[in-house]
Amino acid sequence: MVIPTPDSGILKRAYANLVGGGGRFVSLDVPEEVLKRLYTYGSLNDTDRGVEFEVKNRLQDAKLAGIDRLDINGRTVDPGRVLLETADGETLRLEEVTPDDPIAFPVGRTVVVVVKDMNIPPGDHDIVIEFTAEPFGDLMLEIGDTIRDEGRLPSIPRDGEDNYSESAIAGRHDYLEAETGVDLEHVPEYSFDAARGEGNIENFVGVAQVPLGVAGPVKVDGEHADGYYPIPLATTEGTLVASYSRGMKAINMSGGATATVTDDKMNRAPIFVFEDARNARDFRDWVFEHYDSIKEQAEETSSVAELVEIEDYMTNNFAHLRFGYRTGDAAGQNMVGKATFAACNWILQEYPGYVENFYLDGNTSTDKKASAVNRMMTRGKRVTAEVTLDEDTCVHHLGAEPESLDHHGKIASLGALLVGGETNGAHPANGLASLFIACGQDEANVAESHAAIVNTTLLRDDSLHISVTLPSLIVATYGGGTGLATQEECLAMLDCDGPGNVNKFAEIAAATVLAGEISLGAAISASDWVTSHESLGRNR
Repeated sequence: MVIPTPDSGILKRAYANLVGGGGRFVSLDVPEEVLKRLYTYGSLNDTDRGVEFEVKNRLQDAKLAGIDRLDINGRTVDPGRVLLETADGETLRLEEVTPDDPIAFPVGRTVVVVVKDMNIPPGDHDIVIEFTAEPFGDLMLEIGDTIRDEGRLPSIPRDGEDNYSESAIAGRHDYLEAETGVDLEHVPEYSFDAARGEGNIENFVGVAQVPLGVAGPVKVDGEHADGYYPIPLATTEGTLVASYSRGMKAINMSGGATATVTDDKMNRAPIFVFEDARNARDFRDWVFEHYDSIKEQAEETSSVAELVEIEDYMTNNFAHLRFGYRTGDAAGQNMVGKATFAACNWILQEYPGYVENFYLDGNTSTDKKASAVNRMMTRGKRVTAEVTLDEDTCVHHLGAEPESLDHHGKIASLGALLVGGETNGAHPANGLASLFIACGQDEANVAESHAAIVNTTLLRDDSLHISVTLPSLIVATYGGGTGLATQEECLAMLDCDGPGNVNKFAEIAAATVLAGEISLGAAISASDWVTSHESLGRNR
């Protein structure tokens, strides 16, 4: 293997000694920008105890075996003045941390370095740290950080011991009432233990009571969902529940919606930076040759995540890779982030060439953003719901001829194409957003989940076949907000609470979108859209 010289390539190199087989040290170069991520920028502070800053392991599991040298603004610090505070609350003198007695330093763990009885003023400061970490060996960081003289900034009251306690919540109520003058009458009224919100909400003060209605029920003939389902919809938009109920009745009159999940994939898309396109291409080829090893590294992080493919998108001197996983009943964004991070760390260690820089996501996963790549390649569940409406149902229930519904659908698709819309549907986001809020889904996932592909076909007997495909439906029945009190009850209404139900929920969600497209399409075709809103109070 050829080791580049320190001044070769685009970025400067920072050199490290990595332990090889049999304890032999092998000199490898580590991109300086990657190595610097061990330091938490903005953590430098001058306190009553002295100077403090934080390091955080953002690379891979390791052990901190000692700090060999610490310079601040060119002055070497006496090791006897240095304390290390671990995330477990343990405070150690520097002399207590040795290669024989290292500190566990797994990914995500922080260590606060305290230099006692040292003070530095606001402004820019230079820090040099030479330290030993297993299995990396000797590393050096050269960091510039700033202490800002901003005075005392306002902040929300927090309790470091228990931020979900009644006293912590009451403290925030007092703060809000004092700062805003608002008498909090409704926000503090909730029926569940606030501690259940830990992991879902920070600085908890109460609940936003979104009205909850029930549409349907709708008959779903899926491979996982089979029967009639009342659909909980949380919304403040008048006519929405009524409109979806009308579409669901049309589906029921036609024998139910057939629903099919055709793909399942959650992505994380790291980007690797190289000196030129040829090096990027060679790296891509090496990754594909070592797919089995990469898959093994990724899947070791989870009992659920299953790596099914790695896509590549090459541009300029960059290699964009999209890791695609199956994630069970979880939506899986965090799961696949952790798995991909482990896989990328293995890649960075094993790849024989030189990687200039690396980021865990280069935005080609298009997380919480609709995109063409997700419409083509799937993100989350790819699911289709379809139904054939006979002429009598169209005319006498929906108030529109099948020909009119089909014609409007074709024209609306051209309009969506003209404006560059992410969907040719009428309003798939409406039903999904309301269902997501009711059932504890991450509401921001509506941004990509709503990108529906709607098709209508007028059949020879004057019936109308209508289908909706959601190519990037991101849903979960386990984890996230699905365990919160009301959200869990809403999932239970659908018999979708808990593990083993995510595909059932996906089929029900697709049938819900289908109902909304039928109803609004008919309202527009029959010129009933405005009058429906007027009669149900939307425009009062």
